[in-house]
Amino acid sequence: MPFNFRCRVEKQTSLRHFVRFMGPGLLQATVVIATLGLFTLAAPAAWGAPFRVGLVFDKGGKDDKSFNSAANLGANRAVKELGVQLKSVEANDTAASEPHLRNFARAKFDLIVAVGFSQADAMKKVAPQFAGQNFALVDAEVDSKNVRSLLFQEHEGSFLVGAIAGLTTKTNKVGFIGGMDIPLIRRFQMGYEAGVKHVNPKAQVVSNYVGVTGEAWNNPPKGKELAVAQYGGGADIIFGAAGATNMGLLDAAEEKKKFAIGVDSNQNGLKPGYVLTSMLKRVDVAVFDTIKSAKEGKFKGGVVRFGLADEGIDFAMDEHNKSLVTPAVLARAKALKSDIIAGKVKVPDFYERGARK
Repeated sequence: MPFNFRCRVEKQTSLRHFVRFMGPGLLQATVVIATLGLFTLAAPAAWGAPFRVGLVFDKGGKDDKSFNSAANLGANRAVKELGVQLKSVEANDTAASEPHLRNFARAKFDLIVAVGFSQADAMKKVAPQFAGQNFALVDAEVDSKNVRSLLFQEHEGSFLVGAIAGLTTKTNKVGFIGGMDIPLIRRFQMGYEAGVKHVNPKAQVVSNYVGVTGEAWNNPPKGKELAVAQYGGGADIIFGAAGATNMGLLDAAEEKKKFAIGVDSNQNGLKPGYVLTSMLKRVDVAVFDTIKSAKEGKFKGGVVRFGLADEGIDFAMDEHNKSLVTPAVLARAKALKSDIIAGKVKVPDFYERGARK
């Protein structure tokens, strides 16, 4: 008889004699102990190490109360609801994005999220070098199997707030302030102007941009300067798509007793009574859903789009602006929303006019 087999037989025989001697109670205890032992061995595999998310904000920073703040909201929701660990950093300039992404990748974070189109070039370099890790990029497309590109139909939401502005204006003159002059923000502008004109062909839209560099996202003084000039020129409603620079617009609206329209996050409550509505870009939902799918092992690269149909884009109504938007205007905006979703109203898209992201 082979030695290993003989040892197993002797051990099994001894165990039967021992159990027979000690009685059935010990057998039950032995089963419980064995079960607990198996559970203890399986626990590390079931629980494992914490799921870690690295989040890189763009120039506006996580406290911009707009675009980056929405991403931060979604990530922190994942901390609370999914138990993930979150580490975030702010890229002070475009050049800082690549080392931040690379550092998270080298540290083996489970998911690395970059917020903002300006990080696209850095993502194109870093993601292919860490093919075994998952990345997500907000507002730009990177063609890589391990990158999920989170894109939004901003022009649709801009059309709706434009319609609200066109129906509400008393001067038939409204304004638009963009942050950095790029195709993405031109998309906001085109959608907004189309919405205004759709409901009020006589209305005039005046537009300005803060700048052509990343500094444009975080320049409230310049935002206020442009807003004061537009209000002074007869505009009574201004839509700002400028990140943290919007804070200057909101200050000007309060000072001049005019209306502003917020962007990305719900900014209605920042200056109650002076924010007509906010164009919601649900970056928070996109970031949370991406973290959730990655944690559940369901992450897939490619493009994921968010629009009116799935409420990834919308306009904000709450206690702060319900007295500012009349029932008739609200009803018209909701009807236009349904028509856009159904394809009855086609919103012009700057990207479809030969523009490049």
